[in-house]
This record gives sequence, structure tokens and C-alpha cells, in this order.
Amino acid sequence: MKISASSSGGFAGLGEHYEIDTLAHPAGHALEAALAGCGFFTAPPANDLADSEPMGADIAQWRITVEAPGNQHTVTFAEDGSADMARWQQLLEKIRANA
Repeated sequence: MKISASSSGGFAGLGEHYEIDTLAHPAGHALEAALAGCGFFTAPPANDLADSEPMGADIAQWRITVEAPGNQHTVTFAEDGSADMARWQQLLEKIRANA
């Protein structure tokens, strides 16, 4: 499984990008479990999940894409600290810690 996470916007417009291949990474199984635990593949498609209200320019927007055999799914979210985005923020922290 390949995991890609990229940000846009945020403070000073600095972007972040992470890529992990779970088959080659020591924490691969833990990351796959985290994806399953947060319901990644059953979450609404990227365009449906993103908040439609205008965001402040200092709030980073994230896109997490996972490519698995026969399946690709993307989730987008604002790193705004809201309870609605907590599961994606927790997943992002796991990706950052293992990138």
C-alpha cells in the first residue's frame, strides 16, 4: 500500500509532503491498521469531505491518498483542530512520525 500526504496553504504557505510504502516500511502494518481504524476507505470521497465554507489562509489543507491493489482513495481535510477532523489529524500524525 502506498500512502501519500500533502498540504497546501497554512502559515507562510509552507507545504509538507510525505510518502510511505507500507510494504517496505517497518511501521507498515501499524499504518495499515491506523487506516482501517479510522475508516479511511469508507470515508466520503475527497471532494465531499472538504468543508465548503471559506477557510483562513493560515489553515493548512491536507490531502491523504492511499493506493492499494485495486483500490485508491483520497481524503481531504483542514488542519483546523476541530473535533470533526480529529481522526484525520491523528492519522496524519502517524504518517508524519513514520515518514
